[in-house]
Amino acid sequence: MRKLMGVINLEHERDVLNELTYYRCGAAVPFAGRYRLIDFVMSNMMHAGIEDIALFVRRKYRSLMDHLGEGRPWDMHRKRGGLFILPPDWNDETDVSSGEMRHIYNNLDFFERGAADHIVHSGSQHISMVDLNEVYEFHVKQGADVTLVYTKVKTPREEHRSCTRVDVDADGKVTDIHYDHKHDAVYMEMFVMEKSRFLEMVDHCIAHGGNHFFRDAIMQGQHHLNIVGYEYSGYHAVINSLESYYRTSMNLLNPKAYDSLFRKQAVHTKIKYEVPAKYLNSADVSNALVANGCLIDGEVKNSILFRGVQVKRGASIHNSIIMQKCVIGENVRLENVILDKDVVISRDHKLQGDFRKPFVIAKDISI
Repeated sequence: MRKLMGVINLEHERDVLNELTYYRCGAAVPFAGRYRLIDFVMSNMMHAGIEDIALFVRRKYRSLMDHLGEGRPWDMHRKRGGLFILPPDWNDETDVSSGEMRHIYNNLDFFERGAADHIVHSGSQHISMVDLNEVYEFHVKQGADVTLVYTKVKTPREEHRSCTRVDVDADGKVTDIHYDHKHDAVYMEMFVMEKSRFLEMVDHCIAHGGNHFFRDAIMQGQHHLNIVGYEYSGYHAVINSLESYYRTSMNLLNPKAYDSLFRKQAVHTKIKYEVPAKYLNSADVSNALVANGCLIDGEVKNSILFRGVQVKRGASIHNSIIMQKCVIGENVRLENVILDKDVVISRDHKLQGDFRKPFVIAKDISI
């Protein structure tokens, strides 16, 4: 029997990346030159051998659906099981559930048909390389009702303030769940539990007016549930603001940070067949991530270029993130800037932000 089935729940994730989430949900935001934020949790589930994944979405999910398709890059294109993108759709007038409970209740057939006996439930805002099989084995060994995945943050930043914290004793038991930002143990919005137990708790939540599973079932039940904590010690980043997105992205230009995220296991994404990047005679590129299909005839320093970016002669790009198919005209100067997809900057313009607050242009804009 398959051990795990996956649930990626975007129900409570807010679209907080300003211009980058005008037209898409946060999980679909491009990241690290060729990926989307959701690719990391999808890849973690793939490497754990998970064959059934439910994706709960609520708003602005067209871009996400286009990216995921039938799930082929993550081996989810199957005759049985696979990837199920489940937007809100309910027509039962007698249904008393609300919030994410309604989302789960109206898709109970996903859980009932799945062969796995445990679920792993996750969001998309915590970037990591968690070994979910190891988490599952820890969960079984501990005989837990729920296993929460957490990591210890040595240097808390602003993006960690809104994260849930856990207190874990020497035996691995979670003794408290709270929001005291002074604590260093950050819950990564990921848990494992037995499927039958999960569904029992969903029914209990609905019967008692709950609408948020973690808050109304796990947090409210922490004194009678056997909740344990699995400590993850690998690469971890939280992306829940434009500033955290920019800082995390630029940090990947550090080879140690890049290796800690990408060297342990492959991160899969939508496949696009494009020619290699081409560097013309005037190109001057250093400390940059440059994706396929780029055409560079200018200066690129400490920056990330996604697929198909054109940098014309005399242009200068410093400390910036340039997304797919952007065109940077001759003698343009960009510093501490984020350009979303398909932005065109005509010649001789200068755009400059701050390393603490980059200047952002939404997709499909020409200047």
